[in-house]
Amino acid sequence: MDFEGRLSRLAGNSRRKGAIRKPGSKKGQVVGTGGQKSKGLEGKGPTPRASIRPGHPAQKRAAQKSAQQQRRSARDKPTAELVAGRNPVVECLRAAVPTTALYVQLGVDADERVTEAVRLAADRGISVLEVSKPELDRLTGGALHQGLALQMPPFDYAHPDDLLAAAKDSTEPPLLVALDGVTDPRNLGAVIRSAAAFGANGVLLPQRRSASITAVAWRTSAGTAAKIPVAIATNLTRALRQYAAEGLMIVGLDADGSVALDDLSLATDPLVVVVGSEGRGLSRLIRETCDETVSIPMSAGVESLNASVAAGVVLAEVSRRRRVAGRT
Repeated sequence: MDFEGRLSRLAGNSRRKGAIRKPGSKKGQVVGTGGQKSKGLEGKGPTPRASIRPGHPAQKRAAQKSAQQQRRSARDKPTAELVAGRNPVVECLRAAVPTTALYVQLGVDADERVTEAVRLAADRGISVLEVSKPELDRLTGGALHQGLALQMPPFDYAHPDDLLAAAKDSTEPPLLVALDGVTDPRNLGAVIRSAAAFGANGVLLPQRRSASITAVAWRTSAGTAAKIPVAIATNLTRALRQYAAEGLMIVGLDADGSVALDDLSLATDPLVVVVGSEGRGLSRLIRETCDETVSIPMSAGVESLNASVAAGVVLAEVSRRRRVAGRT
């Protein structure tokens, strides 16, 4: 067999029918492209960071973290609150709770509470809106509204520095109240009421693990939450240390306090009274920040006082001592 015959028998060189490769389908180098199609010559750019590369574990973790931050931000953002039920609505209106609208169900049976709610809202210039029962059910999340609901705006909290400024502007020695982990809004409202009654310049709350100013707290405070500034501290320990640096003494309420209330010599000094939580009392860091811890003498057989009651007792004693000191 000559050379041309042998060449025709090699793979890809056969001239038999069906064995001839179609033009343009040949693999390998192609004239004018350097062996690659033009699209393949384009660069893909730098490799993306792992946190933005779809499907990469780092990207999934980044997406989860972003979602958690968004949920946390939405949770921390103050929102309007709806108070449902005839008695709660009337109580809030009597206490002059800040309100933006009163919702009344169409065709509701107008008893004396409904009549009083509408009258109080009208006297204060609050919008009275009539809505259908399905719409009121939707607004209240299915709560037992009895045909009435009250919308409250988000509470306008002060800054911890505002409390200090208000205390320094007072003619009396500064007196502030801080709450460490008080989670019951009724206790919070009662503490605010006592703070206003005994001349405190403001109430400080931690951002986490604390009750906030809700309708329940408003009602319990009997409207005094509008008369005394309430601030939120991102870090309560840091805020108390700042107050201490400004010359205020920090006194914490504790069942095993270092001094009894009868011997509280710091009562007439610039003072911050710290009230612990209903269950565990003062946290370790807060206790270490206090200049003194004070206990309330009680009869045998009584374990402890409610947080708001204990705060009221201590604030009343501080106020009494200051009045006595002012007369001497």
